[in-house]
Amino acid sequence: MLEPNGPLPPEIYWRRRAFAIGILVVALALVMWVVLAVVRGGDSPGDTKSAASSSVVAKPAESAPAKPSGAGDSGAPKPSTSLVAAGPCPDQSLAIKVTVEQPTYKSGEQPVFGIVITNISSVACTRDTGSGLQQVSVHTLDGQRRLWSSTDCYPDGQPDVRTMNRGEQAAFTVTWSGSTSQPNCAGERVQVPPGAYNVVAQLGSVRSAAEPFNIA
Repeated sequence: MLEPNGPLPPEIYWRRRAFAIGILVVALALVMWVVLAVVRGGDSPGDTKSAASSSVVAKPAESAPAKPSGAGDSGAPKPSTSLVAAGPCPDQSLAIKVTVEQPTYKSGEQPVFGIVITNISSVACTRDTGSGLQQVSVHTLDGQRRLWSSTDCYPDGQPDVRTMNRGEQAAFTVTWSGSTSQPNCAGERVQVPPGAYNVVAQLGSVRSAAEPFNIA
């Protein structure tokens, strides 16, 4: 191997030859690695997890054929309990309670009474609780004389049919003018004098306990 200025010293010549051989070896190694990678499909350690997971095929779970909604073992639809109409509420399935909004009223004020009807039976039932069927009455404290009733002058009222589940309540309020009354609104209505009185609520044969209050 000659240079333009003459032959190289032997030690430089062999050093350059060894360097050229080393480059050739590295180049051949790179070529072999590329060929090997292509043959193996380009797998690398970082691709192992994704390749393995993509090869898993999910198997559908086995299950029995689903029954139609509401169907029994025979396949025939069962009647929905929500579609069964509730029967009428007999008197013995109800309880009634009356309350007074405040214990004492001044003369000329209008007492307000609360009525709560409760289904005390174990099943749902239906009852007309309209104002014409409710009766709220005021009596003397000893209960010997009835002074007023909500149905004396207003015997008719709008129907109010309620379907009440077990333990469900229907609540109402009644305002009293403080005047006396008689059946069919007969006679003169006069303001009751100051004193102690009882109020009672009734629906059918169901009667509440008497609740006392005062007019001062």
